[in-house]
Amino acid sequence: MARDETDTMPIEDRDALVAHLESGCKDPADFRIGTEHEKFGFYTHDHTPVPYEGQRGIRALLQGMRDQLGWEPVMDGDAIIGLYDAKNGGAISLEPGGQFELSGAPLENVHQTCREVHAHLGMLQEVADPMGIGFLGVGFSPKWTLEETPHMPKKRYEIMTRYMPKVGTRGLDMMYRTCTVQVNLDFSSEADMVAKMRVGLALQPLATALFANSPFKEGKPTEFQSLRSEVWRDTDNQRAGMLPFVFEEGFGFERYVDYALDVPMYFVKRDVYHDVAGQSFRDLMEGRLPGLPGAKAYRSDWVNHLSTIFPEVRLKRFIEMRGADGGPWRSLCGLPAFWVGLLYDEQSLRAAADLVADWTVEEMQDLRDQVPRTALDTPFRGGTLADIAREVVALARAGLERRARASGLETSEACFLDDVEEIATSGRTRAQTLLELYRTTWNGDVDRIFDEYAY
Repeated sequence: MARDETDTMPIEDRDALVAHLESGCKDPADFRIGTEHEKFGFYTHDHTPVPYEGQRGIRALLQGMRDQLGWEPVMDGDAIIGLYDAKNGGAISLEPGGQFELSGAPLENVHQTCREVHAHLGMLQEVADPMGIGFLGVGFSPKWTLEETPHMPKKRYEIMTRYMPKVGTRGLDMMYRTCTVQVNLDFSSEADMVAKMRVGLALQPLATALFANSPFKEGKPTEFQSLRSEVWRDTDNQRAGMLPFVFEEGFGFERYVDYALDVPMYFVKRDVYHDVAGQSFRDLMEGRLPGLPGAKAYRSDWVNHLSTIFPEVRLKRFIEMRGADGGPWRSLCGLPAFWVGLLYDEQSLRAAADLVADWTVEEMQDLRDQVPRTALDTPFRGGTLADIAREVVALARAGLERRARASGLETSEACFLDDVEEIATSGRTRAQTLLELYRTTWNGDVDRIFDEYAY
């Protein structure tokens, strides 16, 4: 998110929290696609990370983008920490280690998404090139140590940085050294939300495998194809993971609210951020929060709290698919195409739901645990995940073709699945391609990734 919410509408009971989620229901004609992607900024002359301050720092980069785009600045005290497109709803924000994120506007089709991505990267290059800054799309920082990675001046990140080591071993790696691409999608009803959450969660390990693109750490190969995904396995298990309760009978908005209420808070924002890490939203609603005595909950507190919960699929007034590594330009269009084809076409959604209907929670968790290392080679029911990938990608392509959103010479959005389909068909991930380059052409020099894979 580019900015935390400040809506002061009082929230007094659980029903209001449920109603907030339920208010996301839309007519299918109004469904939109919101794509978010993060990338690492680096200096092109020596491949070091870009700090916030300085004439060629992140602050100056944001100011240059503000001047070019005319977007409104998002401030944290005196620090510019993002930009907001008040007209169309898009935003630029900073992740804790300076990862530069575009939170795309809600768009009607994947063609528009790709035009948005192209325009953003083009504008970013126009501002960044004279500063000697490039950008790399991978899932985990391939070279820099945690100590070498800069910190952005966002108060919420200071609170999270203090709290993360108390609840897991990899939280700081997640914050400062990972990048993702995700897509946000709509639902028409509670039943539609449930179907999409179940399919999305069951198939999220598959998406992780298809988009695996983070095999390096501190200049060396690791045993993982998606180190980003592995990091999430021990970041904060109270607020991350596969949400087995989604597959229980009776799951709906109320059950998700109960789950979210059980997740400890990070902060409460009034004029400033108040550190209430580990404390209860229930106590805030009742005016007895130890960290902020007497304060009552606002709707913005609930919106902000939902944004600090990190399961593989996250429910707000829309659904966020969160399992994929950051990647090259084509993956920034391929991920929304994959999920739109599956979830925005009723026939493909039903077929995907039938495919995963008899998968057990234990099987899905096992996939989640193995995929960071073995990706499409992960064993599953007498075959491998690659077998499932080919079937699911075919469902997504059929869904996009039935949607028939045309643009130029293309009769549908299915063209954006070509690269994903190639990975599924070959069973060879981007991570495996990077590892082979490292062993051969690059002669063990991971710096080559900055030269050959930058946007």
